[in-house]
Amino acid sequence: MARHLVVGNGKLLVNLDDHCYIRDIYFPYVGQLNHVGGQMCRFGVWVDGTFSWLEEADWQFELGYIPDSLVTNVTARNERLGLELQINDGIHQRECIYLKRVVVRNLTGEEREVRLFFHQDLLIDGTEVGDTAAYYPDNQTLFHYKRSSYFMFNGYSDEGGIRQYSTGIKRFGSAEGTWRDAEDGVLSGNTIAQGSVDSTISFHAKVPAGKEKVVYYWMSIGHDLEEVKRLNQYVQDSQPEKLLSRIVIYWNHWLQRSNADFGDLPEEVVGMFRQSLLIVRTQIDENGAILAANDTDILQYNRDHYSYMWPRDGALIAEAMSSAGYQSLIAPFFQFCADALSPEGYLYHKYNPDGTVGSSWHPYIVQGSVRIPLQEDETALVLYALWKDYTRHQVIELPQSLYSNLIRKAAHFLSNYVEHSLQLPKPSYDLWEERYGIWTYTASSVYGGLMAAAYFTDLFGDYERSDHYRETAQTMRQAMIDHLWNEEEGRFARGLVFKDNEWVQDMTLESSMFGLWEFGVLDVDDERVVKTMRAIKEGLAVQTEIGGIARYTNDYYFQQSGDIRKVPGNPWIICTLWIASYEIESATALEQLQGPKQTLAWVLDQALQSGVLPEQLNPYDGTPLSVAPLTWSHATYVHTVCKYVAKHAELTKA
Repeated sequence: MARHLVVGNGKLLVNLDDHCYIRDIYFPYVGQLNHVGGQMCRFGVWVDGTFSWLEEADWQFELGYIPDSLVTNVTARNERLGLELQINDGIHQRECIYLKRVVVRNLTGEEREVRLFFHQDLLIDGTEVGDTAAYYPDNQTLFHYKRSSYFMFNGYSDEGGIRQYSTGIKRFGSAEGTWRDAEDGVLSGNTIAQGSVDSTISFHAKVPAGKEKVVYYWMSIGHDLEEVKRLNQYVQDSQPEKLLSRIVIYWNHWLQRSNADFGDLPEEVVGMFRQSLLIVRTQIDENGAILAANDTDILQYNRDHYSYMWPRDGALIAEAMSSAGYQSLIAPFFQFCADALSPEGYLYHKYNPDGTVGSSWHPYIVQGSVRIPLQEDETALVLYALWKDYTRHQVIELPQSLYSNLIRKAAHFLSNYVEHSLQLPKPSYDLWEERYGIWTYTASSVYGGLMAAAYFTDLFGDYERSDHYRETAQTMRQAMIDHLWNEEEGRFARGLVFKDNEWVQDMTLESSMFGLWEFGVLDVDDERVVKTMRAIKEGLAVQTEIGGIARYTNDYYFQQSGDIRKVPGNPWIICTLWIASYEIESATALEQLQGPKQTLAWVLDQALQSGVLPEQLNPYDGTPLSVAPLTWSHATYVHTVCKYVAKHAELTKA
């Protein structure tokens, strides 16, 4: 399960697989709607009477990006056909236009006619019901549409524009689709099809012996026919080669604000940092939603996807991007949260990119007992991230605009949602969304959120509220020490669960307890933190050649091994980086940064060839599990590098 290449601009996102096939098209929001839904928009070649789709085994790929950009750089080589393709994909930085440049290299000693076939398999607005595909003679293009979603396809080579085309029925009855029509090198020319439809277009190029020719293909997306016609004309007038160059230049400039002295970090680690910034950018909608992931292959696992905005993921990703200097990029996220906040002052489980509430498995009633179906850390971390952003960038207008409808409202909820017998937050679901109780991580985040609210109310002269939030947070801090520290085990408990009418410590070893120091409950050098983090590092280490840190002991999600002693769970990128972050924060000498530096290099080794990071890894062969890219993985890499750079500078000066 992976999307090896992603390109986007904040309102259009296109995912490609390891064959350079389009697998997802999200519009008009990043993450919503998906107009391909994981189907394959194939790309094929006909030469010397032989046809080949790029998914066939004799194609060898090198996947990557043009450095410091969101334009792909892919080489596909087929020795049997004597062809090499150099492929660049990009999305215009402003308009909803997808561009593809294909350099066709003839590896033989004879001139040859090469035909490229591009297949469009759309499920407009998420379903194939009622789609139309048609040839449009006015501008010699082919377009698909339904309601207010239009997709126009065009391109050209030195030999001209679309040479052949066909529309037809797909996956209905005996019809597989027009891609089958392409396999003899000739398309039938059917001009329109309705229902469950697809289309294929071709371009021809005569390539001299040992030489190359360029073919361009593009897709314009809009809300009506006139809009996509205008965008198509814009590409023709501006020339796709120049537009692709401008896309590269734009992203080069976009990255300049992240330029810094990276200390002794290797060049490849810095490169991964910059690429992670770009990949995170593709997953952020211009209206504020920060998407967890947009790899629809996960649908095969649980019939739902990651194309949601979890406030927790969003807050921690926003915190990472803020630390890298991208304050303006993440400011809309906080407004999104303010708009989404419930009347009571908390955020729901997750949200769709358009701001509506997403699907959830948290019940409102369990065994006759009513409960609020929330993960309280999601509300608290938004306040925490907002304060961290303000301390860095001092943009007071942002928190001022959110003071009454987010900061005070959420803080009021956090300060009242308390289990008074313990002085801890009331039970809620944990950050992994699996269990209900009072969790060390959640309590830590609530402490961080309440302290952020106290700082904000101080900032705006609201001293009575500030005192209340600060006192509640400090009382909660002491309660965590009283109820969640286990002296016998010498570490903090994962949390408390209610059994037989009493609160009982859950002593499962849990990586997320890094929140104790990350959110300010205890100092990083507090003996209780040191012991807890040592237990995590030792007890959750994956003892295979792959290595890394698991989420918690006996993690069931995509579990690959029953040998819990050696493999407590699959290695997660974020959990491994949490250990590195702790080692950075606690370092008092430069030599103590060697371990974190090695971890940053380890993450680089676990990335897909294109640089994409998954959620978790197979502990035996390192293959990606669950989704890729996971925005949280890339953001945590960014955050860890930022921490490393700051600590390296501090220790160098000392």
